[in-house]
Amino acid sequence: MEKGAAKPQTQQKMRSIFCAGPSRPASPDTARPARRAGQPQKNKKENRSCQSGKKGMENYIYNIILGIVQGLTEYLPVSSSGHIELAKYFLGYTPKDSLTLSVVLHVATVISTLIVLWKEVARVLKGLFQFAWNEELQFSLKVVISMLPAAVVGLLFDEQIEQLFEGQIILVGLMLWLTGALLFLADRAKMTNKKVSYKDAFLIGLSQAVALLPGVSRSGSTISTSVLLKIDKEEAARFSFLMVIPLILGKLAKDLLSGDLELNTAESLPLLAGFFAALIVGVFACSWMLNLVKKGKLLYFSIYCFVVGGLAILAKLFLG
Repeated sequence: MEKGAAKPQTQQKMRSIFCAGPSRPASPDTARPARRAGQPQKNKKENRSCQSGKKGMENYIYNIILGIVQGLTEYLPVSSSGHIELAKYFLGYTPKDSLTLSVVLHVATVISTLIVLWKEVARVLKGLFQFAWNEELQFSLKVVISMLPAAVVGLLFDEQIEQLFEGQIILVGLMLWLTGALLFLADRAKMTNKKVSYKDAFLIGLSQAVALLPGVSRSGSTISTSVLLKIDKEEAARFSFLMVIPLILGKLAKDLLSGDLELNTAESLPLLAGFFAALIVGVFACSWMLNLVKKGKLLYFSIYCFVVGGLAILAKLFLG
């Protein structure tokens, strides 16, 4: 066979390796001469196939990265929403449906919370079915009260809030500074054994409503508010992690009923990859955070929020 006929055959083999597409060996009758320098390549279909495969793999990798970020930062008081926005900005990744991805990742961390705090959840549910004015019923009422501010703000300003999650890096940086300030104040608070009251639950709920802004840590703001209200730090962390469960499940129900969530076969597997990444990492992060709060180590997270917030602002100003 002529030298010119061997080159297309080699190219076909290489494409088969990298694009995982079918390849047929060239024969003397069908082989085309080697492409001359400057001559346009005629394998556009195969190129598109290769690019599509690459894009699909990138979606898996990006969703797994975002899942890890969500799993860690949902519990650590450093703002999961802010870090998700920063991750998308630095990765240059814009999901086709950011809302669906956000809901999937948040549902994963809800399940992480249920796994770690299953004893508390089981105790509350058992107490509710006693149909008596007991500690479990009172705790549940406090959770409902804490939900009200965020639920009202979310229903009234849902669209406006969603617009803040579109590359508002300066805002994220500033809100990380706010989170850092709250954590700094909470770290200096004295240890107490106070439990959550109904008034406390409402005030903690107000801080959760503020945390709808990207860059304000939900766990950071609620735990800090609780500690500043002289509530026991371990009790504050547990209440913070449990109070968000019905809120996220309510948001999921609302989006499902309104038809805002869109799932298709092409996107379901990458979403599933992100879901399991957030779930697994979330289990470890939730347990870790409960121990950290108990030991009162919030200052380190305060410093972290100030540093990351500053870097985010500088990156946006100088890199665009």
